[in-house]
Amino acid sequence: METILKIENVTKRFSEVVALDNVSLEVEQGSILGLLGPNGAGKTTLLRIINGLLTIDSGSVRILGKDVSLATSGHIGYMPEERGLYDNMSIENQIMFFGLLKGGNEARMKEVMAEYLELFNLSGNEKRKVKELSKGNQQKVQIISTLVHEPELVILDEPFSGFDPINGMLLQELIDRLHERGTTIILSSHNMHAVERMCSHIALVNHGHILVNGRLEDIKEANKTNDLIFTCEKKIDMDFIKSSRMIRDIKEDVCRDGRKGFAYRLVKMPEVSNAALVREIAAQSDITHFEEALPSLNDIFLQYTTSTEQTEAALDAEEPITENLTIR
Repeated sequence: METILKIENVTKRFSEVVALDNVSLEVEQGSILGLLGPNGAGKTTLLRIINGLLTIDSGSVRILGKDVSLATSGHIGYMPEERGLYDNMSIENQIMFFGLLKGGNEARMKEVMAEYLELFNLSGNEKRKVKELSKGNQQKVQIISTLVHEPELVILDEPFSGFDPINGMLLQELIDRLHERGTTIILSSHNMHAVERMCSHIALVNHGHILVNGRLEDIKEANKTNDLIFTCEKKIDMDFIKSSRMIRDIKEDVCRDGRKGFAYRLVKMPEVSNAALVREIAAQSDITHFEEALPSLNDIFLQYTTSTEQTEAALDAEEPITENLTIR
């Protein structure tokens, strides 16, 4: 698959602090990448570099094979975490203003704007001023302003901030639509559930380094333990299973997905096959459900980010820059 974004050996310093240290990352066209990391990890610095809002000390960043510049900015739609709308502008003028700055076609943008206003239940409010809107509706206008010129690469930094669950679902629906149309999306968020549901790829940043990078399913597989989950029709003799020396631990669990019976979570010995363990348990009861317990995205995040403490220096590296971030 073609690469839309290629970052090679990028280093960025703020005085004595190294915010990004020899970072490399490729993003496939049409993929949804979850960019994760604790506060101060270097995510915002990286996003600003991709958008040409910060220069780099070394390395290269290329969009569709071209070095990041004013010419590549039209291919990107960027919604920063620091929001920026003009209070006295109408919704319609606000959205069109940002789209025209990115070189969008006016007639086409009016069609796109109408589609997204309808999705976000804002149709008929085009003439209202931004200052008259709730925080959640301002967030919707911000998102539409980011997308109205139909960029090939969309970067959303904490887009769920300020949204209730209903509006969060609408945003997920919008991201699904973009994905179906082949748009590449970088989603930086602490909403692990949403990232896990939507993202095909993950990059986890901490202390200016990318610690984990790849397809989400491959990362889960690489970080799985020997935990297994069973649901049985009858209660099993756990002491008997323990005595077989096939498992390290076993405990009763909660039945999943509305299943009936008795659920167990166990940790098998590494050398024991799943088939052998299934035979051992099936001798006591019919097994109605069996699965390997893959780690959640939250499990993986905590595994890689809690081993070391965040330093004040890393936090300082993420101070806002002085450029006007309202231009997307």
